[in-house]
Order: sequence, then C-alpha cells, then structure tokens
Amino acid sequence: MGSNSFRLQVGRIVGNQIYPLDGLKETVRLAAGLTADKMLDAAAQERGLIAMARFGERLRGFAPDAVRAVATNTLRVAKNAAEFLVRAEEALGFPIEVIAGREEARLIYLGVAHTLPNQHNRHLVVDIGGGSTEFIIGRNINPLQLESLYMGCVSYSLKYFPNGRIDKRSMKEAEFAARRELQTIVHAFRATGWDVAVGSSGTAKAICDLLEFNRFASGSITAAGLERLRERLVQAGHAGKVGLAGMRPERVPVIPGGVAIMSAVFKEFGLEEMAFSEGALRLGVLYDLLGRYHHDDLREATVSRFMQRYEVDRRQAARIAATALDFYQQLRPQDDLEESPAAHFLAWAARLHEVGVSIAHSSYHKHSAYMLANADMPGFSKRDQGLLARLVLAHRGKLERVQVLTRQQQESPEWLLIYCLRTAALLHRARDDAPLPEFRVRASPRGYELQVDRNWLAAAPLTAAVLDEEIQQWANVGIEFRVRGHRPPA
Repeated sequence: MGSNSFRLQVGRIVGNQIYPLDGLKETVRLAAGLTADKMLDAAAQERGLIAMARFGERLRGFAPDAVRAVATNTLRVAKNAAEFLVRAEEALGFPIEVIAGREEARLIYLGVAHTLPNQHNRHLVVDIGGGSTEFIIGRNINPLQLESLYMGCVSYSLKYFPNGRIDKRSMKEAEFAARRELQTIVHAFRATGWDVAVGSSGTAKAICDLLEFNRFASGSITAAGLERLRERLVQAGHAGKVGLAGMRPERVPVIPGGVAIMSAVFKEFGLEEMAFSEGALRLGVLYDLLGRYHHDDLREATVSRFMQRYEVDRRQAARIAATALDFYQQLRPQDDLEESPAAHFLAWAARLHEVGVSIAHSSYHKHSAYMLANADMPGFSKRDQGLLARLVLAHRGKLERVQVLTRQQQESPEWLLIYCLRTAALLHRARDDAPLPEFRVRASPRGYELQVDRNWLAAAPLTAAVLDEEIQQWANVGIEFRVRGHRPPA
C-alpha cells in the first residue's frame, strides 16, 4: 500500500525462487489525500478501500500465512491511519502491517537483489515512492546502508508543482529541497561506495521509459537524458502539456516531483547512469515471506543482535522463555510452538524484556518497551514492535498501564501472552538455576489459575507475597487470577 499506488503480487514458489503469477495495480494516490495537519481525507480513504476490496476478491481462499500486506510512508505519518486500517483490513480480509522507513528500504533491496545479474557488485539502489524515497547500498542479498527520506513524487508534485504547473523556479526549488534532504546521508553512502546504481519502482520506470521512447537515452537513466527531460517539462509549463511519447496518464500528475528528486539524486551522488530493476518492495515482501516459510526468519537474527548489543543476561532470558512457553503450551495445547506466531512473540519478548537494563535498572521495563517500540528492528513491522513493547511493559509493574495501551477487551489473546510472561518472570526472580516445582496453569471463564506445590510455596514466603500482590494487579484490570496450592504426587 504505497503513497502513490497499491500493488498486489501473486507468486509461485519453486524451490527457493518465486515466479510471478499475477499482479494488480491501483493508482490510489493516497499521499494526495494527506491534509496539512496530517489527516487522511475521506476521498483518499475511499480510493484505498475500493482497491483493498478488489485485492481482497483476488486473494479470497488464500491461507492467512501465505499473504502479507504492508503499508508505507503515508500510513506511517497519517494521524488517522489506525481508523483507516481497521476498514482496509476488513475489505482486504488480511492484517496490514505499517512498516518503518528502513524496513521498507530493506525489503526493497531484497526484491531488487533477486533480479540483479551480478550480485557480487556493490549496488546503490534508489526507490522514489509517492511519499518517501529509500536508499540502499548492498552486495548479494545483504544491505550495507539503509535510509529512508521523507520526500516522494506525490508530496513534491503537490508542494512545488500545484495543479501541474511547472516553471524553472519551481523545478529549481524542488530540486534544491531534495538536495538538502540528501546531504544528510550522502557522505556516509559515498564512504561505503558502490559499483552500480539501480533505480526501482514506478518513478524510476516512468523516467527510464520516457528517456527510451524519446531517444534521450537507451535502456537506462543517464544524467544527460535526465537533463533533457527536465528541460522539456519546464518548456511545456504544465505536466499535461509535455507531449512526450510513453507518458502514461496516471503518471502525469506526479512526474514533475519525481524528475526533481531524481535530478537531485544524480547531482548529490555524482551519478552518470542508473540501471532499472523490476524488483521492488512487493517482490521483497514475497521473498521475506518465503524466508519465514523456510524458517529463515530475519526477526530471529534481529532478536539475537539486540541481545548481544544490549548485553542481555542470556541464562535468565532462557529460563523465563522456557517457563513462559511451557505455560503457553498448557493453555493452548492445540498450538504447535514451532509454528505459532503468538508463541514466537512470547519467546522474543522473554529474550528481550531486559534490554532496557542497559539504560537504567530502575523502571527498566519501561525503557525496554520504549526501545522495542521505536528502534529499527529489521524484519519487524510497527505492529510487531508494538506487540513486543506491550508484552515487555506488562511483564512487571501496574497492569492498568497496559490496558490503556492495548485498548483491548479482556478476551484479547495478548492477555494470555502477558500472563505467561509475567508469571514466568515472577517465578524466576531469584535468577538462579535452583530447580522449581512443576507449575500447572489453566484458563478459567474469568481469568487464569496457577497451581503450585503448597509445601514449596510455604517455604517461599517472598514468592507467596508477590503472588498475593499479583491477584490484586489482575483484579485491577477486571481479570481474575487465582493461586491454588496442591500436594505433589507421592
């Protein structure tokens, strides 16, 4: 769900390759509906919902784990994005993830990398979208630099070329604005270096086609050809009067902004030529989904890197993860822990719940939650990160705070995950390997129950007192938590 177009790609898996079977495109121009106060207007929402309904019909019958829907810049910045997404998900029939800028860049590169003829080269990939532009340097399928800047062909066309009017001054202002944005990243990118520059997605394709059809260049985007295109736009004075061969009608309103940004990219990066790749975000999303299918999930690598970076106590994390997953299996015996997304998030939350200790031990769970909600976490969407943050925030302290954040009813499956993680953390407070008795957990109509060896509990007055406090914490959010002592089998 891009800021300019919504795209649907259906692929067939053969081994570790994806072969496109079908594709749909709707020019929604979502960014054009973003008001000055960052609200998505009703007309843009309606265009988006119509596209989602059409895509939903095409995807009818697909298994939930075979579909992934992602949204980009406009839905990152729109203040009313959450309300729109509820309706969009209903129309599509599948959940929609809003991905961060750098995550978008990573997925774009993953799509482009699978189409490059020589993956041993170091590539600079530029993807000018409707509301943002992503920049990546990578080799093979590994990105080395990732950035996303808040400038796109729709937003720049609306701001600098209102109603399609083009003149030398507006083109110069748009180009200089883009160059100012680029100056924040160009030094680091030049230091990394690249062998070949590659453009991807609609703006790069439109420019490449215009240069080809009008004999300004042959098969690529060149600095000389781009300058000729820029001059023709200024001479025409209006996007609709350019009269160039190969100008698709849906591209007319946004081509001035796209050309201005591309011109700035060529000048700031010192480019003479840029190849075009058919690979883009949608292909990258498919390959990322394929990786999860083959249990090569980038999110697992991200969690491991976070544990290393923030020097997490791995033994304590492993203790809590094992106990939390044991509780989850008791409460959801029908779930396969290897396949259950909920179980994966529970395990990741257990492994990351103490990252905030690197900032301060006091209220570390709040620091942990903030880090997980706001850090760049490759492979995780903003929704994924929000779930991790809520679980981690809830593993200790007042539960009322989490109830406000989740805005969910008591039946929410998040409460089950919170219960498993919170109880496991409580029982491993000693942070040692002393054996614990067998704990039994079960769900009741009004909440949860923990069954404990009464002799062990009698010999653990601190744990008994904390469990008493837990009963009140859960009562404060309207959920019953009971602790029952039982005699172990003889």
